[in-house]
Amino acid sequence: MMSRPDRAASRRTVLRAYVAILASAVLTWWLAPYSPQVALAAGLAVSAVFAFGFILRNDNGSIFDPWWSVMPPVAALWLVFGVSNVEAMTARQVAVLTVTGFWGVRLTMNWWRDWPGLHHEDWRFRELAAKWPLPVWAVRFVAVVVSQTLFVIGGLLPLAPALVESAEGFGPLDAVALAIGIGATAIELVADEQMKLFAETKAPGDVMDRGLWRLSRHPNYFGEIGFWLSLWVFALAANPAAWWTGIGVVAIFAMFRFVSIPMLDERSAGRRPSFERYAARTPALLPWPRAGAEVGAQRLDGD
Repeated sequence: MMSRPDRAASRRTVLRAYVAILASAVLTWWLAPYSPQVALAAGLAVSAVFAFGFILRNDNGSIFDPWWSVMPPVAALWLVFGVSNVEAMTARQVAVLTVTGFWGVRLTMNWWRDWPGLHHEDWRFRELAAKWPLPVWAVRFVAVVVSQTLFVIGGLLPLAPALVESAEGFGPLDAVALAIGIGATAIELVADEQMKLFAETKAPGDVMDRGLWRLSRHPNYFGEIGFWLSLWVFALAANPAAWWTGIGVVAIFAMFRFVSIPMLDERSAGRRPSFERYAARTPALLPWPRAGAEVGAQRLDGD
């Protein structure tokens, strides 16, 4: 029987995979004779196919997990330095790169720190694999690769108008977008750290009802949606005619609100007796003060 890969070996495998994944995206962007948005989508799609090859090779869908946080900052850098014709970066470009960089580094490092290795795969995938009448590789391709690729392509639609097509200078709406992006990522950072500290001391069945988690059942998802919203606001600041690029953040909001949150809440309700009482008085997404005594504590979202 094959031994379980240790964490260091798993990390080396993922690092080697992402050298090839990122190279495939950059090469596609460099060669693609299309508009920035079409080229961007093509590079993301090609990189996702390369990632799927590594999923098949290692028989583990968690190799795709960092793709969500690695590709957006790289895509923004490509648009600024590979497509934009400006001689010096504009204030808007600096702002967008700051937001995408902060978000991408935080989320990737969070995954790197907490990922146990190639013996682990997200419980949500295991549930889907058990329910769908498809081979495991097909479930991974559809539920992991295709779905996340489409969401990221949609979420990054605002980058082209914000970074390449804009002739407008930095204005008040850019400042709003910057504040939303930095604030949303900070909320994710605080929420994840609060949950990590709680997870280290919780007792079985506890429900997290402290800090940001007292105001929202999923403050990390609230922050995640805020990041994608900030990209759309940057696009609006650059060109109001780019309003249609907001379809991406709408799709991401719908995914979290109507798929991810119900799955997590159903799982928590089945594992923690006090969760239903906590959920009844705590908003699912939008942080909002509410009265009431402490309930206890919850577990890490991705556990």
